[in-house]
Amino acid sequence: MPTINEILQTMDYGPAPESTKEAQAWLDQHGRRFGLFIDNAWSDANETFATTNPADGVELAQVTQATSQDVDRAVEAARRAQPGWVAMGGHGRAKVMYAIARLLQKHARLFAVLETLDNGKTIRETRDADLPLSSRHFYHHAGWAQLQSEEFADYRAVGVVGQIVPWNFPLLMLAWKIAPAMAAGNTIVFKPAEYTSLTALLFAEICQQAGVPSGVVNIVTGDGRVGEAIVNHPGIDKIAFTGSTEVGRIIRKSTAGSGKKLSLELGGKSPFIVFDDADLDAAVEGLVDSIWFNQGQVCCAGSRLLVQESVYDRFIAKVKTRMQNLRVGSPLDKSNDIGALVDPVQQQRIHGLVEAARAEGCEIWQPSCEAPAAGSWYLPTLITGASTSAAVSQTEIFGPVLVAMSFRTPGEAVQLANNTVYGLAACVWSESISLALDVAPQIKAGVVWINTANQFDAACGFGGYKESGFGREGGKEGMYEYLTPLSEDARPSAPIVAEKGKVKASDAGSPFAVDRTAKLYIGGKQARPDGAYSRAINGANGAFLADIGEGNRKDIRNAVEAAHKAAGWSKATAHNRAQVLYYIAENLAIRAEEFAARLAAMTGVRDPQREVAASIERLFYWAAWADKYDGAAHQPPMHGITVALNEPVGVIGVICPNENPLLGFISLVAPALALGNRVVAVPSEAYPLSATDLYQVLDTSDLPGGALNIVTGSADELARTLATHGDVDALWRHDGSLDGCAEVERLSSDTLKRTWVGGGKGRDWFDAKQACGRTVLQHASQVKNVWIPYGV
Repeated sequence: MPTINEILQTMDYGPAPESTKEAQAWLDQHGRRFGLFIDNAWSDANETFATTNPADGVELAQVTQATSQDVDRAVEAARRAQPGWVAMGGHGRAKVMYAIARLLQKHARLFAVLETLDNGKTIRETRDADLPLSSRHFYHHAGWAQLQSEEFADYRAVGVVGQIVPWNFPLLMLAWKIAPAMAAGNTIVFKPAEYTSLTALLFAEICQQAGVPSGVVNIVTGDGRVGEAIVNHPGIDKIAFTGSTEVGRIIRKSTAGSGKKLSLELGGKSPFIVFDDADLDAAVEGLVDSIWFNQGQVCCAGSRLLVQESVYDRFIAKVKTRMQNLRVGSPLDKSNDIGALVDPVQQQRIHGLVEAARAEGCEIWQPSCEAPAAGSWYLPTLITGASTSAAVSQTEIFGPVLVAMSFRTPGEAVQLANNTVYGLAACVWSESISLALDVAPQIKAGVVWINTANQFDAACGFGGYKESGFGREGGKEGMYEYLTPLSEDARPSAPIVAEKGKVKASDAGSPFAVDRTAKLYIGGKQARPDGAYSRAINGANGAFLADIGEGNRKDIRNAVEAAHKAAGWSKATAHNRAQVLYYIAENLAIRAEEFAARLAAMTGVRDPQREVAASIERLFYWAAWADKYDGAAHQPPMHGITVALNEPVGVIGVICPNENPLLGFISLVAPALALGNRVVAVPSEAYPLSATDLYQVLDTSDLPGGALNIVTGSADELARTLATHGDVDALWRHDGSLDGCAEVERLSSDTLKRTWVGGGKGRDWFDAKQACGRTVLQHASQVKNVWIPYGV
C-alpha cells in the first residue's frame, strides 16, 4: 500500500477553467470593432489593427488607430471640460469617483477575464490583484478629492493631462494614473498600450455609467505615433508615462522647455536579497511572487537574486524545487501559475538575452515541463554564473528570468544591489529586523519590501530613483504630481530688477578696494580655476571690484567628486544639519554690514540691508525645516506598516539667479543642504561676489568640506556640464534663461536626472510663498517607501 507522502506526490491539480462567456458576449456586442472614446462619445472605427489573445494567437477584436487629428479633438474636449470639472468641487468629484470604484467591483469578473484574454496573465492575478487594487485606487482618491480644499489649499489642478501606460498592467496602470488626476481636478487624454486596449475601452463605458462629465476622460488607442502626438501636443499641461527607460528619455527630450509637468515611471532591475538568517522557505515563496508574477513582465520584478554565500547552495536548491512545481498553461485556468507573454516579439527578445548568457558560459536552468504550442510562452528560467557586468545582470529582461549570485557581507550585498543604473524596488529578507532596517535605507530604490514582495496600495507611493524615473504614484506624494502650487501663478513674467540708488566710488579705506581674485570653493578649500582664466567684476558705478575665476568642465568634475566624498553630510543627523545652518546664519549676521556694502557696490540696490536680513531669516527657515520634514507611517490593508522616508536626492547642481544674488543663492542652496544633499552651486554670473564672500562664513560654521562647492563662471557652460554629468543626481536652474532651462531639461535626459527649472519667468525671492514651502522640500528630497509586515 502506498504511503501518504507517495499519494501526495502523485496528486495534481485538475483543470479549473474560467468561463469567457460574458467577455466574449461584450466583444460581440461591439461587433469586435472599437472606435475612440472622446467627449463621452464613441467614434466610428476607421483604420484599425488587431488585438489578439497571447495565449493562442486568436484575434479578439479590431481597435482604432488614432490620428493626430483625433488627439487634437481629445485635447480640445478635455480643455473645454476642465473648468467645469474643477467647479464641481471636491465632493462632486468624490461622488463620481466613488461610483467608478463601485462599478469596477460590480463588474470585476468581466474586467478580470477580459484582461486575461487580452494580456495573457493568469486569471488568479487579474482577479485577486489587479481588480481589487484598481477599485482601491478610485476609493482612495475619491477621499483625496473630498479633502482637497483642506489638504491642498495652496494648490490647483495642473489642467489637461496626457497619460501613456504599458501593456503589463493595463487596467491597474489606468487606475494609478486616472484616479489621482481626476481627484485633483484635471481632465485626461489617456492612451492604453497598443497590445492591450480592451479593458481601457470597457472602463470608458464605466465612466458613462458613473456619470463622468463629457470630456473629463478621453481614451485614444493606437501605436507609438499616438503617444508621440500626446507628448508633443501644446494643449497638454502634464505628461505621465510608465514604460521603458529608452522611451522615457525621448519624452524628456521632447518636453524640454515646453513647461509641461512630467512624471516618469520607468524600468528596473530590482535586487532580491536573502541573508543567511532569513526564513528560506518564506523567501522562496516571496521570490516566486517577485519574479514570476505576471511572467516577470513587471518593472519592479526581483530579477537579481542575491543570496548570502553560506546558504547560497541550499537556497538555490529550494528555488529549483519550487520552480519545478510551477504550473505553466492556459492563463484562464485558475490552477496555473504562469501565463503567456504579451507578444511573440517579447518572447524573441527574452530568448535572445538568455541564449547570449548561455554563450557567455552561464548555466541556464528551466523546469522540465512543456509550454503550450500555440501562443507566446517562455518557461521560468534561472541563470547562474553570470558576472555583475553581464547583459543579463544589467539589462531589464522583462520576462520570467532570474539571475542569481552570492555575497558575503551586508556591505557587499548593498554594493551589488546598487550596481545598476536603475533604482525602482528591492526586497530584503532577514529575521533580524535590525539588519533589514539598516540595509533598506542604503539601497538606492524608491520601494523596499522587507520579508515580503510586490505589495502595493493606493495609500503608499511608488516610483524610482536614478534611471527608473522620477515622480510618485499613489499616496499624498502621488497627488502632488497632478497639482500646481498657486504661488507659481503669482511669479512675475520676468526677473525683478531691484530699485537702484546712487553708489559712491570705492575709497581706499574699503576692504573691497584691494585688487584680488576670488577663487572657487571646492572640498571646503579655495581653489584656483583649472583654466587659469579670470573675469573682472565691476560695480554698479563702473568701478572695478574684483576678479573672479572662470570655472570650466574640470572644475565641475572636481566639485562633484568633492561632493561625493562628503557623503557623511547626508548621513548626519537632521539636528546636526540644522545647527550648521544656524551657525551660517549667525556668522552672516556678524558680517551683515560687510555683505550689505558688497551688494550695494555690485548691484546698486537701494536697500541692501533688507536682502541680507532676508538671507539670515531664510537660513533660519530652512534650519527649522531640517529636523521637521518627517516621513509618514502608512497603514495599508496588510498586517504591517509602510514607512515613507524623505531621503536626500544626492548631489544637486544649482544655477542661481542674478537678481538678489545673496538671497537667491541662500534660498536655493539652504534647503538642499537642510535635507542632506551635497551641492555644486554656480552663483549669479553677473554678481557672484556675494557668494564668494561666503567662503569664510562657511569655514567658521562647521560645514563639512564638499557639502557645498561654489564654482563661478558662465551659467550656460557650467549648466551644460552639470546636466550631462553622470554623478549629478539633480539640477536646478533659476536664472531666468528660458533657453538655458530648456537645454538643462534636454541634456539631463541621458541620465534622467531630476530637474527643477524656472523657465523664462522670474521669482520674487523675498516672497516666502514663491521661495519657500513644501514645494521646495519636495524638490530637495525623494520618497522611499519601506514595507514592514508584522508577525512574519
